[in-house]
Amino acid sequence: MGLKLNKYLPFAFLYFFVNSAGLPFGLLYTSLLAPFFYIWVLIKRKNEPALPFIAVFLPFFIAHLFFVGVDEKQYAISLLNLLAVYIFGQAFYTWLKTDHNKEKILTTLLIINTVLCLIAIVFYFTPFYSWFWIKQTITDGVGGFLRLKMLTYEASYYALLFVPLFLYFFLQYVLQKNSMNKYRLLFMLFLPFILSFSLGVITSLLIAGCICLFIHFRTLHAKRRVVNGFINTGFAGVVLFLLIYLFFRDNPFFTRLENIISGNDSSASGRTGDAFIIARNLLEQGNSWWGIGPGQLKLEGADLIRGYYLYFHTTPVAIPNAAAETLALFGWVGFIGRIAIEIFFFIITKTWKNYYRLMLFLFIFIYQFTGSFITNAAEYVIWILAFTNAFPVFDVPGRKEIKPALQSVPE
Repeated sequence: MGLKLNKYLPFAFLYFFVNSAGLPFGLLYTSLLAPFFYIWVLIKRKNEPALPFIAVFLPFFIAHLFFVGVDEKQYAISLLNLLAVYIFGQAFYTWLKTDHNKEKILTTLLIINTVLCLIAIVFYFTPFYSWFWIKQTITDGVGGFLRLKMLTYEASYYALLFVPLFLYFFLQYVLQKNSMNKYRLLFMLFLPFILSFSLGVITSLLIAGCICLFIHFRTLHAKRRVVNGFINTGFAGVVLFLLIYLFFRDNPFFTRLENIISGNDSSASGRTGDAFIIARNLLEQGNSWWGIGPGQLKLEGADLIRGYYLYFHTTPVAIPNAAAETLALFGWVGFIGRIAIEIFFFIITKTWKNYYRLMLFLFIFIYQFTGSFITNAAEYVIWILAFTNAFPVFDVPGRKEIKPALQSVPE
């Protein structure tokens, strides 16, 4: 059976390419399809998927309605949106556990994405560039910069969507588990990040990669391709950095890098430290333990957020940081609970025993403090992948398995 006949491919295409097309910020087609996903999960797994959601949010529901005080209409709408994203997460997890052709779908998505990237480059030079690109002020002194958003609403969101694909095929390349031409594969993997120019995603990936290499150095250093790959990439990166610095110093990358180092990058600070300042200010107006509640940012935080970030009146009100938004909406109970759940699943699922899962966990654990939002399906997909051993091909080999590799290094 060919790639095109996989019954899950249309849903994969919907999620990856057009999930937010034409919809208001925060709303997704996968959320609108939540009733369908709910029935499908019930049939597939024969148990109630919504019980964990109810168990976790019931204490907050009671606290927000009876002690904090919330606008019930906005609260109900936001809570339903959270439930819809959760149900999609349950459907995604079910797909991971039941579909035996996941790798073919990922390959198809990578190919389609590359074709669309090339089409987007053509559109870059036309009046219709906004179909694929977004014009933004990426840092002080660099305005009107075009970044690839593909068919989503924002470049950073598109980059976040691409992370699981990137890590899957990059690890295949590093571990020599992909038969595709290596130069073609690397081109397909790095082109989206270059065009989207999402430094937050790229930086989090680099940090996650370094930590993963440090944790599993004993098994990874035995593989020549891993060592050579890091050496060659590091050397090429240093040379390229020096050449660009010497001859093209006034480019947007160095301008933003200098602003970040000097603390003058409004985008970076707005997604990190400033987001927690906003969250703390909102908690001072409400209940510090339970937060202000879902849906209340538009009411209690609109003026504060627009005044702080200098948003236009039409700009959606949001805290551009998932961890900080959790703190604001669910207080210290929710924030501590969020981190505790992440650590709990990391331990109970033994995430460190799989290169792919560990990289994803490290990446998204870091990234939640620099971006995203609490109804971001792309973030939950990464968490689910990190806690589900859907791709055992990336399992870390045991001691007995790596002895031959160690012995073959000098050859």
